[in-house]
Amino acid sequence: MTSKQLSLAVRPRGKPIRGLPEETNISASDTAEQLYKKIAAESKFSIHRLRITKGSDGAAIPNSKDVTVHDTGLRDQSTINVKDLGPQIGWQTCYLIEYAGPMLIHPLIYFLRPYIYRNATEPASHQQFMAMILVTLHFLKRELETLFVHRFSLATMPFFNVYKNSGHYWLIAGLNIAYWTYAPTALAATHPDPRIMYAGIVLFVIGEFENFRAHMTLRNLRKPGSTERGIPQGYGFKLVTCPNYMWETVAWIGIMLCTMSASTAVFMVPAVGQMAAWAKKREYRYRKEFPDKYKKKRFAILPGIY
Repeated sequence: MTSKQLSLAVRPRGKPIRGLPEETNISASDTAEQLYKKIAAESKFSIHRLRITKGSDGAAIPNSKDVTVHDTGLRDQSTINVKDLGPQIGWQTCYLIEYAGPMLIHPLIYFLRPYIYRNATEPASHQQFMAMILVTLHFLKRELETLFVHRFSLATMPFFNVYKNSGHYWLIAGLNIAYWTYAPTALAATHPDPRIMYAGIVLFVIGEFENFRAHMTLRNLRKPGSTERGIPQGYGFKLVTCPNYMWETVAWIGIMLCTMSASTAVFMVPAVGQMAAWAKKREYRYRKEFPDKYKKKRFAILPGIY
């Protein structure tokens, strides 16, 4: 690997970045990650807000320690464009905020029923209580997995995402499901069915447990602080590309049986659709990154369906 010093012309892409140098010098054997750090230090700008692309063809330069500057195709007198991605927020922080909404909203509405519903003269049914417990446990599990299980390949995301994601969880999974599920006129209150409730609890427990196992499999593919990818193996991954999404769906079917409310389906349909789209993209990525090792899957998320 050559260690030749390169002189790169630096140009802003989009809005100006105060302090961005017009030129920078770096060794061809340095990593792309070092290039990002150098530009960030020279411009006194957050490295997480920067995106660097090649001036010649607009190809993105990854912020990676596994790729050298020479590998990116940059040569002496090449031009790089630097874009300000705007305010950022950590993936973990965003997840913690968005999941906190429904985790707090459901118990709050459940215990404040007499003050929210004018005709709430009778206590909540046992099925309504179990629905509240299942939803709260689901999002508590997500919070704990965010803190102790998930490893993120990217450090940050655009700050706007916290509003978009929180709107989805706080309003649709939180207020929407809770308001209709704990109402005195809800089916879970007027026509509770223990058979449906217990079936829902069984599906919920199976779905959450298997979802956790799939998450642990994915976690063990990546070392702490690494962005390397691997091929997941084991139970569930032989059936579909993303069994974690499959079992997430099973758990929500269990919740829907307990709530006996169409409001749960209003949250589930777009959520499962989004997970299916993510799973399909992951299947394409596995096939591209591991063409000789990866065993192609016919179904991305639901066996026999999609």
